[in-house]
Amino acid sequence: MLVFLIRRIAQSAIVVAIMSVLVFTGIFAIGNPIDVLISPEADEAERAAAIARLGLDLPMHEQFLAFAKNALSGDLGTSFVHGVPAVQLVLERFPATLELALLAMIIAVAIGIPLGIWAGLRPDSKAGKIIMAGSILGFSLPTFWVGMLLIMAFAVSLGWLPASGRGETVEVFGIPFSFVTADGLKHMILPALNLALFKVSLVIRLARAGTREVALQDYVRFARAKGLAPRRIVGVHILKNIMIPVVTVLGLEFGSVIAFSVVTETVFAWPGMGKLLIDSILLLDRPVVVAYLLVTVLLFIVINLVVDLLYSLLDPRIRLGGAKA
Repeated sequence: MLVFLIRRIAQSAIVVAIMSVLVFTGIFAIGNPIDVLISPEADEAERAAAIARLGLDLPMHEQFLAFAKNALSGDLGTSFVHGVPAVQLVLERFPATLELALLAMIIAVAIGIPLGIWAGLRPDSKAGKIIMAGSILGFSLPTFWVGMLLIMAFAVSLGWLPASGRGETVEVFGIPFSFVTADGLKHMILPALNLALFKVSLVIRLARAGTREVALQDYVRFARAKGLAPRRIVGVHILKNIMIPVVTVLGLEFGSVIAFSVVTETVFAWPGMGKLLIDSILLLDRPVVVAYLLVTVLLFIVINLVVDLLYSLLDPRIRLGGAKA
């Protein structure tokens, strides 16, 4: 296990270094934030002073070296617009995105696995066919369009749920969360459903494929022959084995839910990292965009490591610390 962890940390460091170069080059080579930050009526002296203050007068390689040196100490730059550390802005919005992503994944698992198992056990039934048709819709419908439909139906027409914002929050260890209040939960339901739609369809298909494969295995047939209750067969023999690929995929998908919740957060005005990213792109606030992307890279790396560890726990045949790890 220790060898595996050391190897993965070394690989992660290489990935972070490569992504730092790509992100910095891609973001800082596009556009000129001075055009957005400085009044069009400013004279050349004011423009030159602003450019020098932001360090944009230096050659690209010198800007990157300064960025890399500061990044090693956790400083990813200061926001051009807000005048505070970019990492601070991103991390302040992270709890809002995290709790929304967690609720979306809980919804996806709670709905997708039972429906997928049902469709896998009864693939030719009418219910099984309806479930699979619904999963195709989940893959096909645009997220922003579904979000607007949810707002029109449940917020505007019925008035059951709020259409935007985060609602009332309570600080837990100094971090504000919405899920601990009734008003906060009401504000979370629509964006979480919208964010979970694609993942529900994915989980249904994974669970269905795994169920159909596992149901044909000898140990399942033997369990049926012994007269075990169907509920026990599904809960012990089928569910445990289909969870291995589901956990692997969902771990990676959890990172994508956090990283790519931009559309949902924009539609529902959810004050998370995704909305911050859109606002920063519109204002050409380069340090915030870079900080967001690098925090996302680190998040994916950590999630990959956790998924590998969970995989070994679900399948004891895997030995992470062995020669083939």
